[in-house]
Amino acid sequence: MLRSILAVFALLSFSVAAHAQDVQRSECLAMANAPPRATPVSLRRVAKADEVAITYAGHSTYYIDTPGGIRIATDYNGAYRTGRPPDVVTMNRAHSTHYTLFPDPKIPHVLHGWGENGQPAHHAMRIGDVFIRNVTTDIRRYYGEDSGGEMIKDGNSIFVFEVAGLCIGHLGHLHHKLDESHFAAIGRLDIVMVPIDGTYTMSLAGVSEITRRLRAAVVLPMHRFATPLDEFMRLVGQQFEIDQRSERTLRISRDTLPSTPTVIILDGV
Repeated sequence: MLRSILAVFALLSFSVAAHAQDVQRSECLAMANAPPRATPVSLRRVAKADEVAITYAGHSTYYIDTPGGIRIATDYNGAYRTGRPPDVVTMNRAHSTHYTLFPDPKIPHVLHGWGENGQPAHHAMRIGDVFIRNVTTDIRRYYGEDSGGEMIKDGNSIFVFEVAGLCIGHLGHLHHKLDESHFAAIGRLDIVMVPIDGTYTMSLAGVSEITRRLRAAVVLPMHRFATPLDEFMRLVGQQFEIDQRSERTLRISRDTLPSTPTVIILDGV
């Protein structure tokens, strides 16, 4: 009996230690919790910041190309494609425009934003030069935060991509406001991709409030089919500037982040 208790205790201790190790590997969480002006040692080693290319493919799919050659596609369903196939895809199971159960088998890493058997998804891994982790949120079976549909616990994930000194977040198919535990788990974001449809995900007022709270240097809207951009800009406030571009790709580094929070509209639908 005593031996069994000790075995269970050892297993629990190992799990806690493993989780702590995952958190310690996140430079974005380290920067969020550090005193002002503190910079992780790994970032101080970089003499010149490398560029990351972010391409809007459509709907809620962005392609992220890292300096090390890793290509990531967010909310991947196989329909929104640009350039070469991705090495990593993330998905959220809101409806078929955000995931596929039959991705190309040549894609090495397929990360679901939902778990199995009632358990939340947990991702904390380094792939090439990018560290990828997720923060789960709940999701409704039906569209919109006011639909009255049943809430599925941990059915959505906010994915965070840490690369080249940048903290890049994709809010996924977000259906509810975030609480303090969510913001703490997300940490610092330099670039955030937010859904602005105002109906299928959550209200425009709600997502605008989250955008203001995250205060990322760059906001990249998605789900852009339903909302006039001027209404979103009115709600996020005067502290955000707007930069509408004719190209689909944003090339950006830690050194070229705008000094004023900016909503960047890339070409696409």
